[in-house]
Amino acid sequence: MKRGYKRSDRVGALLQHELSELIQRSLKDPRTQGLTITAVEVTDDLRNAKVFFNTALSNVDAKEAREGLERASGFLRREVGKRLDLKYLPNFRFEYDASFDVGARMDQMLSHLPEEGSGEQGEEDDGE
Repeated sequence: MKRGYKRSDRVGALLQHELSELIQRSLKDPRTQGLTITAVEVTDDLRNAKVFFNTALSNVDAKEAREGLERASGFLRREVGKRLDLKYLPNFRFEYDASFDVGARMDQMLSHLPEEGSGEQGEEDDGE
């Protein structure tokens, strides 16, 4: 019977949960406060993981947040290794997830469009 997800997808979901919890509860670096782990992509051989994060809930610059995460990567990897029973613990590479920024920009652009039937744009001439 074929399973719905690849092993790397399941490991990615586990890593996302554990990393989110560790970052919220264990890291004291102000650069990592309020970060959200949005996704984790793990290679099929489970050796590398791309960890996507967003700073929408914090007032930290993405570059500073990445530096804080990279500085804590050894600690995070060690703690995840204690919590998860994996043959190989992937190396973490942290990437800023800009999809929230793009979505917010699109939302802002859409809010400036006139509503249908408001008569703000393209008023029809009655044929005078």
